[in-house]
Amino acid sequence: MKNKLKNKMKEVNNILIVGLGGQGVLLASDVISIAAFKSGYDIKKSEVHGMSQRGGSVTTHIRFGSKIYSPLIKRGEADFILTLKNSEIGRVKDFLSGDGKIISVPEGLLDKLENKKTLNIAMIGILSKYLNISIDIWEKVIKETVPLKFQQLNLEAFEIGREGEFFIG
Repeated sequence: MKNKLKNKMKEVNNILIVGLGGQGVLLASDVISIAAFKSGYDIKKSEVHGMSQRGGSVTTHIRFGSKIYSPLIKRGEADFILTLKNSEIGRVKDFLSGDGKIISVPEGLLDKLENKKTLNIAMIGILSKYLNISIDIWEKVIKETVPLKFQQLNLEAFEIGREGEFFIG
């Protein structure tokens, strides 16, 4: 599938992930970071945990490119905000750059997933269409980071996100 919105890989790519504790924000952050690293990019990551074990806000900053000096994304510089809980967008939207994209949970996505706990990986599937990282690397990293008994479910969720026609704002 050819995507017209494909992100031209810039010198530095900034991705902010936001959700609630228990939604897999940290796993999503690990998958994206490892995939970028395995693709040859310098990577920096920072995590902000609220009351993450009790459903509080969790935010991660991921920056990758040829050379990265700081893990934190400045306000107005996020290329992508990936949200696992749409109600969290208001908290972080001022991080979005002028031409940045918000990838929020699209209507109907949860219905397509066999297990709703794979939402984080499905959302990475959507994001993956905009990044210069091969599908082979994404799949390899998912297999390396997800427990064996959940790998197939997560690979299927990644594919659902990647192949779906979802509006990105």
